Amino acid sequence: MSVFLSSKEINQAVKLLVDTYKVPSRLIQGLLGQENIKGVNRHYRTFQGGSMSDEQLARMIVMEKGAELFKGSGKSVRQLREHLLRQLPEANLVALYDRNPRSGKKITSPSYMYKALAEKRWTDGRVWPRDFVTTLGFPLVFSGIKVPQASKPSAVMDIEARKTVPPLVDFQEQLKEDMLDVLELNKDQTRCIVTLPTGGGKTRVAVESFIEWMHAHFNEQKYMIWIAQSSELCEQAIACIAEMWQEKEYPESLRIYRYFNGNDIGIEDLTGGAVVASIQQIVSRLNADDVALKEILQNCGAMIIDEAHHAAAPSYRKLINHAKELCGEELFPVCGLTATPGRSNGETQDLVGEFEAHLIKPKLPERTEYEENPIRYFRDEGYLATPIHIIHESGKDYQVDEDSVDDRSDLNKEFLKELAGDEERNEMIIERLLQIPDVKPTLIYACTVEHAEYLSTVMNSLGRKSASISANTSKGLRRIYIDAFKNGEIDFLFNYGVLTTGFDAPNTEYIVITRPTTSDILYEQIIGRGLRGPKFGGTEQCTIIDFADNLLRLGKPLAYTRFEGFWGAEKVEK
Repeated sequence: MSVFLSSKEINQAVKLLVDTYKVPSRLIQGLLGQENIKGVNRHYRTFQGGSMSDEQLARMIVMEKGAELFKGSGKSVRQLREHLLRQLPEANLVALYDRNPRSGKKITSPSYMYKALAEKRWTDGRVWPRDFVTTLGFPLVFSGIKVPQASKPSAVMDIEARKTVPPLVDFQEQLKEDMLDVLELNKDQTRCIVTLPTGGGKTRVAVESFIEWMHAHFNEQKYMIWIAQSSELCEQAIACIAEMWQEKEYPESLRIYRYFNGNDIGIEDLTGGAVVASIQQIVSRLNADDVALKEILQNCGAMIIDEAHHAAAPSYRKLINHAKELCGEELFPVCGLTATPGRSNGETQDLVGEFEAHLIKPKLPERTEYEENPIRYFRDEGYLATPIHIIHESGKDYQVDEDSVDDRSDLNKEFLKELAGDEERNEMIIERLLQIPDVKPTLIYACTVEHAEYLSTVMNSLGRKSASISANTSKGLRRIYIDAFKNGEIDFLFNYGVLTTGFDAPNTEYIVITRPTTSDILYEQIIGRGLRGPKFGGTEQCTIIDFADNLLRLGKPLAYTRFEGFWGAEKVEK
């Protein structure tokens, strides 16, 4: 069963709610809360020219809640369940209760069974929810999708040989050869920065290069350490390492260690291999004087730092200094990976200087247009999508003072919450989203978690299938939503703070940014979700829509203003 309902399932549920069981509109509205309902009704009147009928209200709530329509323990959902139960013939009710009695209570009077059943614990896909929906005639999907518990991956895994992956393209092969050349140099000369636009496959190139170079060293029980900023990026690296090891047809297995999310590696597990770690856990274990980490660093053959623009942070300095204490000043080869389409070459050179490293970048055909804008080559060849940038000017003024800015000089959560609550601005966002054609997968970056959920509800009320995810969404359900987005089951996927790295949806055609940011890195990560070109399974074009407000006295410019020359085309909407 899909978590996103078919038209037939939606129609059947609406008919039952409105015609068969005559659920009062107040019970339907209670599932969303009065404030949200006020906003939804206001936008519905604006764009549909009238108030929602009971049927339209029921349709909106069914689309928004989906398989979780009857799930929960809140007052509103318990009242809905009780109302439905009260419409059953008494014989059906008694039979339902006999099959699902309330534990610890002996109830024989039907008048007490309604409340007892309505308050019974609801666990997706279990016996009671399935009996509830089938007795009432709803499709089985409304018993809830039983999301498999994501069992915690083992801290240690062995990768067997053989798996076919697509070969590197020409520019990737050149980067690989350049990296291998650097790795063959002596000691402190084996540092490099590899720069490649987002979507160009930097992880794949780095993994293949280091796997080839480290192969012999793995037999000496040496370690390749891969460091990333998040668990999503760590898992992405593990998947790539596993694929490349299997593709190479090496006769022996490779041991991979998960050194993130609190995984504990015992000293008895250490036999060489690839250590994929988060910088947060590395610092934590350094502070704890972890003997396993000490063993890994003393026998490290090479280190790769993903998202190397973070490498100037104190946490990385602490790691490098500790490694030098253990291994000597010459250290082991260190490679930084960075994808920075919006940064100037001067900033990249600063990073190279910080690493005292060789700069490795693609060698492009000697053409003037590629010298002026190297990214154009990747677009011309179909490796990257051409981003079309639209600045949607709201015309609204906001006063920004030091209280509106956080420690990173970016806009803080309190100010973003203020933007999220501006209904006039929200109306502009909704109006612009409605202009995006059907079946055009669209990612929306909202100002807050509540903002993402609210906009998703409004779009569902207007008949555009939507979903929202946040850090609060379970990993299993998040995976279901993302898969549905990739498969074209929904038009709009709203999010706050989660779909920036470690997320891959090459079919994304629109990215709508409703949250302003001054962070180049965050902005690059957001737009990078739509830059995969047709040769890498993506699209020819991706439209980026920035909602621009007049932020008075901000001081630091918004990130999109520093991307001049990056866009394939740009226009301003009033």
